[in-house]
Amino acid sequence: MNPYPPLNGLRIFEAAARLESFSAAANELHVTHGAVSKQIKQLEEWLGVQLFERSGGRVKLSDTGWRYLVQVQDGLDLIANATSQLLQPDRQRRLSINSTPTLAMHWLLPRLSDFRARHPDIDLHIVTSDRDISRLDAPFDIAIRRGPGDWPGHLAKPFLEEWELPLCHPSLLEQAPLNCAADLARHTLLYADTRPTAWQRWLTLAGAPELKPASRLHFDRFSLALQAAIDGLGVVLGPLPMAQRAVDAGQLIAPLSGTIVPVRDYCWIAPRAAIDDLAINAFCHWLEQQASSSY
Repeated sequence: MNPYPPLNGLRIFEAAARLESFSAAANELHVTHGAVSKQIKQLEEWLGVQLFERSGGRVKLSDTGWRYLVQVQDGLDLIANATSQLLQPDRQRRLSINSTPTLAMHWLLPRLSDFRARHPDIDLHIVTSDRDISRLDAPFDIAIRRGPGDWPGHLAKPFLEEWELPLCHPSLLEQAPLNCAADLARHTLLYADTRPTAWQRWLTLAGAPELKPASRLHFDRFSLALQAAIDGLGVVLGPLPMAQRAVDAGQLIAPLSGTIVPVRDYCWIAPRAAIDDLAINAFCHWLEQQASSSY
């Protein structure tokens, strides 16, 4: 028996499984919905297993399908990397980095000139997203997410610790002092939808779980809440070392540094099949070096 399943079927299976939709896979691959359905069915018949559960016109990966997807993605990544190196041996290596927006803007980007100086032969493509890596629309070489997480088919390692404490522009203290948690009742608190429970967690540990601020401002992303604090609009529960540059520049101060809340570490995540890639290793090692100098 031929040990290799239909390669076109594998390509279509990977897209349909990643997008969890035959229709979305058809749009991405520029084929018809019927072609996707037919290729998946042929692959299932060849394998002798059911990769998708079908119900009422909807499809969902079976447990077997999930396990197979991880291995198929690893294999396709290996083929893509080998092909790229064969066809473009003299071109610079390009790394695709998928990072959360806040870390990219406030921690990663200010440090990238150092990596470029150390590795001028590596081009970087930075993409920001808060989505789980299993639901990303495009492949990546390295992702940065909070951990620990369930990332089958990938290797991951924590590299950056983070903790939260109230931060504000110095001018706010001229209007209303901040000597204890109870004083926050005279201030506007800045919230981010991506960190919805942060303030309640901090207030509970600070002994003021029922505190009601003078007002609240909500933002869909933390980077906006942090900028609002820099602009003097209120007090943000800011993470360090993420906001350290603003503190060092005098744009923000930490008047209540007695209560510090540790949060989940940031991890680098790389496909297991590509972990021996020299460029990937170089970037992950650089992340760890930069993090060690952040504290």
